[in-house]
Amino acid sequence: MSLVRYPIAASVEAALSSPLGHAERESEAVRLAGKAVAFVSQDMGPEFDSRDAALEAWREQLADLPPEDMWRKVRETVAPVSGRMPGPKQLTPTFEAGKRWPAPPPKPKTVWRLNITFWQPIVAQVEAPAEQTGPQARKLRRDPEAEQLDGASLRALAQQPLRPQRLQKGLDIGLFEVRAPEDPTRLIADE
Repeated sequence: MSLVRYPIAASVEAALSSPLGHAERESEAVRLAGKAVAFVSQDMGPEFDSRDAALEAWREQLADLPPEDMWRKVRETVAPVSGRMPGPKQLTPTFEAGKRWPAPPPKPKTVWRLNITFWQPIVAQVEAPAEQTGPQARKLRRDPEAEQLDGASLRALAQQPLRPQRLQKGLDIGLFEVRAPEDPTRLIADE
């Protein structure tokens, strides 16, 4: 029995049309991609009401697949609901017609889509050095000697992602914790 050889690609479209290569295992995918990879499964293409309609539309990509190319398949998923999805309602017993509970709600509408499973190279975010990020908004608000910022500047600083001022050590306290002034052995949540 041969293993499935999953494509290595940056997106689901690239996995179907022009992958970087194919790999059975993560170690092989890492070697071929030259960086860390994640195992991803995504739906693509239009939605179809029946399996036969989806198979007919994707006939060229799915025709007579050998076992090692089973990384693409048509699968049934729940159709997206437009607008806000209401939460489940509390059911109360009815005790009518010999039944204790009411009839369950109808099943959601399902659609058929092409599903692609592939190895996706992980793109590492470039971290700006601490000197370039500047002080954080929470530090500036608490520092009495810092210059007073207007509301717009403070909001702009608050929208930046929080980054530690120094790397956290193994048994160090967390980013959002401070020691209590009256009891240094107790930690208090900062944010």
